[in-house]
Amino acid sequence: MIKKKNNSIKLITLGGIGEIGKNMYLVEVDKDIFIIDAGLMFPEEEMLGIDMVIPDITYLKENKERVKAIFLTHGHEDHIGALSYVLRQIEVPVYGTKLTLALANAKLKEQDYFGKTNFIEVDSDTIVNLDVVDVSFFRTNHSIPDSVGVCIHTSEGIIVYTGDFKFDQAATRLYKPEIGKMAAIGDQGVLCLLSDSTEAEKPGYTTSEAIVERDMSNAFYYAPGRILAACFASDINRIQHIFDAAQENRRKVAVVGKSLERIYHIALDLGYLEAAEDLIIPISEIKEYKDNEIVVLMTGSQGEPIEALQKMAKQTHKLLNIQHGDTVLIAASPLRGSEVFLYKTVDMLFRAGANVISGKRNIHGSSHGSQEELKFMINLMKPKFLVPVHGEYRMLKAHRKLAMETGLRDEQIIIPDRGDILELKEGRLALAGKVPSGNVLIDGIGVGDVGNIVLRDRRLLSQDGILIVVVTLTKQDKKIAAGPEIISRGFVYVRESEKLMEDSTKLVRDIVERVTTKGYFEWSSLKQEVRDELNRYLYEKTKRRPMILPIIMEV
Repeated sequence: MIKKKNNSIKLITLGGIGEIGKNMYLVEVDKDIFIIDAGLMFPEEEMLGIDMVIPDITYLKENKERVKAIFLTHGHEDHIGALSYVLRQIEVPVYGTKLTLALANAKLKEQDYFGKTNFIEVDSDTIVNLDVVDVSFFRTNHSIPDSVGVCIHTSEGIIVYTGDFKFDQAATRLYKPEIGKMAAIGDQGVLCLLSDSTEAEKPGYTTSEAIVERDMSNAFYYAPGRILAACFASDINRIQHIFDAAQENRRKVAVVGKSLERIYHIALDLGYLEAAEDLIIPISEIKEYKDNEIVVLMTGSQGEPIEALQKMAKQTHKLLNIQHGDTVLIAASPLRGSEVFLYKTVDMLFRAGANVISGKRNIHGSSHGSQEELKFMINLMKPKFLVPVHGEYRMLKAHRKLAMETGLRDEQIIIPDRGDILELKEGRLALAGKVPSGNVLIDGIGVGDVGNIVLRDRRLLSQDGILIVVVTLTKQDKKIAAGPEIISRGFVYVRESEKLMEDSTKLVRDIVERVTTKGYFEWSSLKQEVRDELNRYLYEKTKRRPMILPIIMEV
């Protein structure tokens, strides 16, 4: 399979290290660069107003003529969500399985990318012959069908990226992992294994989907009224369980949520979801059925269901609201940082009269392998080096500990930082520099135009509000013609703080008169003086530091 000796082998992680999501890994062989996955991450709590986060691809833009291919492991957004932003900069073929490419194509359209795309469909038996490497694939077990691991064959051994995986002994036809093939890859000689670390802290084995399916059906059986089943839009295995449980319990399913409808139609058309013809009904028809004959399958914006549930509990959702006697099944783990939001939502659902089933019951299982499964992958692959990826730093460290239990030595396990270059030299994988890396923030149609300074301003605005100070000066002699007028937003309630506002206005007038009587002055220094002195005065009086925005005009 290998054509010639490779002189240089490097691994670079642009995302997915020390974080959940934003997966993007580069394998550089000789002069050629291969990208594996191009994912997004949902914003953390302090990223106010940000829609999504993608990896910094400066290094790829600087070396675009060397990039030869993108390989996608599966169709989840944390692996395909940044694809349109990469393709806007680099024209390169994209390899993936049938469902993955269909979902990637839908995501490109959603993100308003209508450029030329060269999608090349592969399956687990495909071998892609490129100039300096060959690339093969193996099927993995995840919560979405058509998930694969990627093998890049070099003269020094195979570089294997597992993608997201677990080993479910009761996996159905579409989800069965190719364990025999993984063992055969291990026998050929794995140079480096990049392995999923999401559940590296969780002992034992991940709950089997057979148990989840059984408990889901039981929950449907005992629900007295309507069932609202909330899950991630791209969790196709969970959607199938909900369809099956509804069919078993003679209920009709109404689907709510744009991203869910889009993904469910794609999966249904391609044969990755099975549903009886009369099972699915439009949301407008649910009133024609009794409450105990209805299931509403739902998600929210960006495929995340919790926000939509909160709207339903508040009775502000445009299509459906919670009523007394509803059963809400939350078959989704909260996104990182949104745990408190989930607990508040559950509380609101109970207040609205619903019974909520989440967390404690097995209606949702992780789609990532726990400790014993991670060890099993290492034992199958027998890698010379292990690079734990896809996880926060504590998860990567836990994965290292597990690997050492399987017999790997400390020097065989490398935990890089984002942007680190790992290079194979004299039989060792060692740090050999760094490339630009970090977060590119997407806000509306703006890509990367919101940085740390804008976020800092948003944080200040959210904490202590803003004061706008407007002063108009005469052009001739620079005397105050109007104002100062102070407008407060999010700082104090003006009607109850008249004295503070009057004193602040007087202070600004004094500053302006003092500075303008000097004759020549700079507008910037006048604004800065207003900012500094007003800031000091307001902190003295209120112990708050609002953002102060002076506007000085001439007439």
